[in-house]
Amino acid sequence: MSNITLPCTACGTLNRVDSELLSPEQAGRVHCGKCKAEVIADQPVIGTDANFSREVEQYGLPVLVDFWAPWCGPCRMIAPVLDELAQELRGQIKIVKVNVDENPGLSNRFSIRSIPTMKLFRGTSELDTIAGALPKAALKARLLGLI
Repeated sequence: MSNITLPCTACGTLNRVDSELLSPEQAGRVHCGKCKAEVIADQPVIGTDANFSREVEQYGLPVLVDFWAPWCGPCRMIAPVLDELAQELRGQIKIVKVNVDENPGLSNRFSIRSIPTMKLFRGTSELDTIAGALPKAALKARLLGLI
């Protein structure tokens, strides 16, 4: 049995989680020791310039960051796919959505020049970049091959 440290998306408190609870079926049972919110999200989380470190770099699991904008057609097309993957891969990967219009610091930091662009992180390490909207099966296979 091993533990992984995950920050609560509601209050930021670090929580030690038994790795056996990281399956999609068990992940809903993991609650923050401080605020009692679910620690492992089953939907994409909003990422900002202010919370990126906590939501991505300090998270103990791989994180897929979707750089998007509300006016972008392909971004709106991939949004439901990311919602589904957040549920299906719960406990294996976290999905964070960063609106590039509202978070220029992150857009500049990661040289986002076109959207949608998705980047897969493990801690501060960037594992992969995916440009454009992929079909769900292709995106899921690619993610599972990297985590």
